[in-house]
Amino acid sequence: MNLNIKDTFNTELPADPVRENTRRQVMQACYSYVKPKSTANPSLIHASNELAEDLGLTQDDLRSEEFISIFSGNSVVPGTNPYAMCYGGHQFGNWAGQLGDGRAINLFEVNHNNKQWALQLKGAGETPYSRTADGLAVLRSSIREYLCSEAMYHLGVPTTRALSLALTGDQVLRDVLYNGNPEYEKGAVVCRVAPSFIRFGNFEILAARQDKKTLRTLTDYTIRHFFPNIKEGSKEAYLQFFREVTNNTLDMIIHWQRVGFVHGVMNTDNMSILGLTIDYGPYGWLEGYEDGWTPNTTDRQYKRYRYGNQINIGLWNLYQLANALFPLIEDAKALEGILTEYRNNYSTKYLSMMKSKIGLFNYDENDAELLGRLEDNLQLTETDMTIFFRNLNRITKDSSTNEDFLNPVMDAFYVKEEVKGDILKKWKLWFTEYVDRLQKENISDRQRAEKMNEVNPKYVLRNYMAQLAIDAADKGDYSLLDEFFQLLKNPYQEQKQAEKWFVKRPEWARHKVGCSMLSCSS
Repeated sequence: MNLNIKDTFNTELPADPVRENTRRQVMQACYSYVKPKSTANPSLIHASNELAEDLGLTQDDLRSEEFISIFSGNSVVPGTNPYAMCYGGHQFGNWAGQLGDGRAINLFEVNHNNKQWALQLKGAGETPYSRTADGLAVLRSSIREYLCSEAMYHLGVPTTRALSLALTGDQVLRDVLYNGNPEYEKGAVVCRVAPSFIRFGNFEILAARQDKKTLRTLTDYTIRHFFPNIKEGSKEAYLQFFREVTNNTLDMIIHWQRVGFVHGVMNTDNMSILGLTIDYGPYGWLEGYEDGWTPNTTDRQYKRYRYGNQINIGLWNLYQLANALFPLIEDAKALEGILTEYRNNYSTKYLSMMKSKIGLFNYDENDAELLGRLEDNLQLTETDMTIFFRNLNRITKDSSTNEDFLNPVMDAFYVKEEVKGDILKKWKLWFTEYVDRLQKENISDRQRAEKMNEVNPKYVLRNYMAQLAIDAADKGDYSLLDEFFQLLKNPYQEQKQAEKWFVKRPEWARHKVGCSMLSCSS
């Protein structure tokens, strides 16, 4: 392999002086050097040809022994110094202190076509930040991360990427449901790729320890490499940096809401400073449209990270980042002003996004109310979000509201028999107003349908689909994994051979482990 390795994080930032791989509090450092754990019998399951090309890798590289050795953690590229990042975070609203890369090891950075990429192995063994865990990952969670990060990329959602998925040949003990019944599962490693894996928590831990010097060093580094339009080193620069992080975070969450994605564990250590979706644990896509749904078993009681609350949690997390950056800025009013902008921008951007989903592009003062009632109606009876919005483009300006008015979207209802009486009356009222509103649009039905199809995906990685791929892979069959990987490269396109995946969640998947809710360790 001929990679253009150009490390910055572990050459420009302070390192942990202790070289032993022991659990400890790491002070006045941004990372600790650590090597991946050797694996028993690594084998490559799948790799992203497209991403490989972006990194300067060839098809021959992907098939080489060198590739599988490096990206399973069995060997280290000469001249490189793998490391685990030090960061803290608020977990479920509470300060958790030092967290860090407990099962992620950063290998090196690559510069190709004037783009910088950091490559990281997830599940490559213990680090000083592993606490009581083993630092390993299993095939189940690795498939979910591998498929989802690439699916999100092709949906147009800001995200980390996945280069490769490999079996380690080792067995890993996991308690899937936290119910005291651990079982051995196949070990696996995913190579994750992003411009950077810096999180809100990288700044929080330094502020919490009152290490202003390292905080400034890290912030200047981040601005220099990832916000080059900002001139580093001044109060104004730090405020502009915070504003851009705020805007990027908002844009990311608006995209989540657009496609019905629920992150499941929006702790501050899982928030990318670049506004990328990061750490695919107990995520899920809405099956039935429900503001209160969370895919995380740990969040079952309070539903802090539910679909309808993600935008608020984004703001809460940004408050924590503002507190962390305050020692460099010392202007609470200016920071508050940027956070207020987030609230105001959210209202505007969310309305614009939702209007695009139902094909409204002109201004009308009643659009917010129309959309509000739509969201209420979608929760009157279980209604599949993806199917409803995708099929809504079948409504035209001259659609009638006779007895068959719901036919274009009827496939979205899980229990069609429930759409009667008061529910039917509310839908009829909404569709009547919607068709009237369409009259005010100055584009044709065909043009509107095309625009709607650009924001309403036909195919998303439903949890039951991921579980089917996992079940097959556990038996050594990776054909379904590849089928979904290829399918989700074109989520907005009609794919006749894949119509069987444009369906509601099957009944068998409603309460099956892995198909509805998952634990944080998944």
